[in-house]
Amino acid sequence: MAVNAIMKYGSPVLREKAVPVAVVGEAVRTLVSDMLASMYAENGVGLAAEQIGRTEAVCVIDVPAEQACGVKMPLALINPQIVEAEGEQVGQEGCLSFPDVYVNVRRAERVKASYLDTDGHPQTVDATGLLSRAIQHEIDHLNGVLLVDHMSPVQKVANAGKLKRMKRGV
Repeated sequence: MAVNAIMKYGSPVLREKAVPVAVVGEAVRTLVSDMLASMYAENGVGLAAEQIGRTEAVCVIDVPAEQACGVKMPLALINPQIVEAEGEQVGQEGCLSFPDVYVNVRRAERVKASYLDTDGHPQTVDATGLLSRAIQHEIDHLNGVLLVDHMSPVQKVANAGKLKRMKRGV
């Protein structure tokens, strides 16, 4: 398990669209392991491959058991896609690529996502609340969509200084 540096806002890889994984093998399982180690090192609840400079369609999530909708954590999603979404929730989100930035984001309350597990088997997960939010957030990353893209003009102004400093630091 290797801990990788988290890419910060302004890093071009964060805007890249993930490449679907063709074969789930040892290299992908190692990537998942490294991503989990990197996420835990930063006290995160989710991480997409782009956030450690990789472009595979892989993300990992580990929410507290009481918010996991009965899903065993940690969760590794390979080639994830949202196949159903309903309802609406608005809640505060942070992102490891945007340290110390928290904004309210509108998301679906419930999502059903399909993905491959680390053995390459097709799976689905039905999620609400925080798990639903985390899945949507990480799939956004895999599509090159960032927290800043969900900010209102007022939120962008309020966070302008932090965003500029992050971009300069890349």
